[in-house]
Amino acid sequence: MQVIPAVDIRGGKCVRLLQGRFDQETVYADDPVEMAAHWARLGAPRLHVVDLDGARTGQPQNAEAVTRIVRMLEIPVQLGGGIRSLEAAGRMLDLGLERVIIGTSAALDREFAECMFQAFGEHVALGLDARDGLVAIHGWQETLDLKAVDFARDMEALGARRIIYTDISRDGMLAGVNFAATEEMVNAVSIPVIASGGVRSIDDIRSLKRLEPHGLEGVITGKAIYTGSLDLREAIAAAKG
Repeated sequence: MQVIPAVDIRGGKCVRLLQGRFDQETVYADDPVEMAAHWARLGAPRLHVVDLDGARTGQPQNAEAVTRIVRMLEIPVQLGGGIRSLEAAGRMLDLGLERVIIGTSAALDREFAECMFQAFGEHVALGLDARDGLVAIHGWQETLDLKAVDFARDMEALGARRIIYTDISRDGMLAGVNFAATEEMVNAVSIPVIASGGVRSIDDIRSLKRLEPHGLEGVITGKAIYTGSLDLREAIAAAKG
């Protein structure tokens, strides 16, 4: 199981939001590229980058910073936020990203989702954000009357190769992962799942490790490693266990 640091970019800076709320922002670094390099030096196996401006506007907004990150790092980088067209996906992948993540666009247009999965295969992942078990869209600003596990199964049937599952209620709260919801998601599909949201301590990493045999491929961590409640090196070692 991989432990994957998150670098969220807004206005060219590395920030963290509380439950995805843009009015609850903490700036952790003026240069997201240097922060990305910091996590790589500590042994991160890959990096999870989110273009928060892109998530809000529907178009990638921080391509310059993303390009610098990809060129500086030797580890694979995945990007979410504003990938809502084939053209945008192709353009961002051309920067050297390993994969892009689609969320809102897949939930609102299943034909588009299928086209993305067919066109880019392993280079696109489904970003499934959920609040109270329901799918959330538009940078977590809206919730659909659609169960997350049902949506996951539908997307797998359409060709999704990987799911990045985020429990919004836990994101940025340091409240601990929602193990039950994550377990339900992992057991609902046969494709790899990467968990996100709520990681607080090494205990969360050890807990999630138990789901690895069932298809949990990794866990994304943000606020915990920025505040120091989780030591990245220790977490990576525990995940390799």
